[in-house]
Amino acid sequence: MDKTLRTTQNHTAQHHTAQNSAAGPDRPELRKVLQEVVDSGITGISLRVHDERGEWTGSAGVAELGGSAEPPADGHVRIGSNTKAFTATLVLQLVAEGKVALDAPADDYLPGFGLDRRITVRMLLQHTSGVFNFTGEFYEDGTTVPGIPSTVSGKEWVDRRFHTYRPDDLVRLALSKPARFEPGTDWSYSNTNYVLARLLVEEVTGRSCAEETRERILAPLGLSGTVVPGTSPEIPQPHAHAYYRYEDAGRTETVDVTRLNPSWVSAGGDMISTTRDLHTFISALAGGRLLPAPLLAEMRAPHPKSGFGLGLRVQDTGPGGDTLLFHNGGAGGHAALMYSTLDGSRTLTASLNYVDDAALSLTLPFLRAQERLVEEVFGGGRSGSADEPAEADAVAEAAEMAGSNG
Repeated sequence: MDKTLRTTQNHTAQHHTAQNSAAGPDRPELRKVLQEVVDSGITGISLRVHDERGEWTGSAGVAELGGSAEPPADGHVRIGSNTKAFTATLVLQLVAEGKVALDAPADDYLPGFGLDRRITVRMLLQHTSGVFNFTGEFYEDGTTVPGIPSTVSGKEWVDRRFHTYRPDDLVRLALSKPARFEPGTDWSYSNTNYVLARLLVEEVTGRSCAEETRERILAPLGLSGTVVPGTSPEIPQPHAHAYYRYEDAGRTETVDVTRLNPSWVSAGGDMISTTRDLHTFISALAGGRLLPAPLLAEMRAPHPKSGFGLGLRVQDTGPGGDTLLFHNGGAGGHAALMYSTLDGSRTLTASLNYVDDAALSLTLPFLRAQERLVEEVFGGGRSGSADEPAEADAVAEAAEMAGSNG
């Protein structure tokens, strides 16, 4: 089954290169990079770029294995950990309103969990709390500590993809495990931080995080293609298809996993959006339309170890390039990229669909695709080696891409 699907995918992708669907000059350099992405094994990609040359959109590959149609230019996609930028924005808006103090103990707002009083709201948003990641911990030596069952691999993951998790249960599971480090002493990516942030928003406002997201961000910005799905497995049309490949009793199976229940990652990565809406959001956020200047400065102040601010990462692209705000993410065969210059004047957003698997086979192609796109749009190159992503980066970003980190 898998061999047939992959053969169809590669054959079709070679005959469906990117098309310039924007009014304005052709961008052959972008079309070339999109085809490189597809040639690396990604099933399909749609790209949207806003810069001094205007808006450009293009697609390459296919929306569905065995099909011939390209991914829709503004199709819906599960954006994974890009959700964290929305969640962090909500918390910082509450800080701006005086309802939350950034350096207060998170336990002040969430007394029901018995959180270590040294853990502050800032630490949740910056991943410096040390709280165990309920989707599993990944260590530099290659060892892992598993989290909830929905983040296992293989047939078990496929069979459990419609299971519903309550956010407080995710937190309690995490708190039943040893902390990774003492609060504030190190950095480690943990989805638990953002489920706690969601619950904080709900405790402070008395409303669901989804309602607050719609009222504070989606409606004011006109993000009509963005959805907070809760426990619903549905994804609005149009969309490209997501796949998962696994071994079962000696056979290779490839399953369409476009429909899944995202409650397993909650506000750490459950949202659905489009490249257009992601552009609108990140440009508005970077441009100061959602947060006052002092809090935007806090958001983009990077941790020295990770480059992670409060819900966004900061990347210096090197000599001749821009400093960028970004947060990419994935969820089982879907992924999204979201980049902006510091002032929001230039953005890159993209949606990808691919065949996920337990071995994270597309990790390096995915990371190289990011680097090539960033280099073409913003200049410079990724900090560090441009040829081989740093091992620690590869581990963290692979987990995000695969969905085990949202």
